[in-house]
Amino acid sequence: MPATDDYDTAVPWIEDLEPQGIEGVVAKPGRSTYRVGDRIWQKVRHTEVVDVAVIGYTGASARPRNLAVRLPNGRTALSQRLSAVLANAAAPALIAAGPGPRGHTTAGDRYTSTTAELEVEVASGTTRHAVVTVLRVRIP
Repeated sequence: MPATDDYDTAVPWIEDLEPQGIEGVVAKPGRSTYRVGDRIWQKVRHTEVVDVAVIGYTGASARPRNLAVRLPNGRTALSQRLSAVLANAAAPALIAAGPGPRGHTTAGDRYTSTTAELEVEVASGTTRHAVVTVLRVRIP
């Protein structure tokens, strides 16, 4: 395996390997050995930051747990669990719109749909795990 301790060398690796289907790279001290539960090794995965429309939520509209979003590739997905700050920022628009019918993400996860005019900035994983993390709520 190639290895480097130079940041400028490592950045092109993660960028150039993505089209080949490589999930990311591992960052760690050069001489460290893997130990279960040890947080010294860090996975650096491919992500894309995009603004997406909110199409639904899980939990109560006043305290949403996750947001259902439509990604640029057409896939619908649930975000990771929202922080209290993000849930509080999204709640007024969700409450005002009222609940819609139940929907299902591309993976089959259930959510309550919404017509709220709400967008969020997300970091969307481009790997097989495709994790969606809400970074910021945008209310038009």
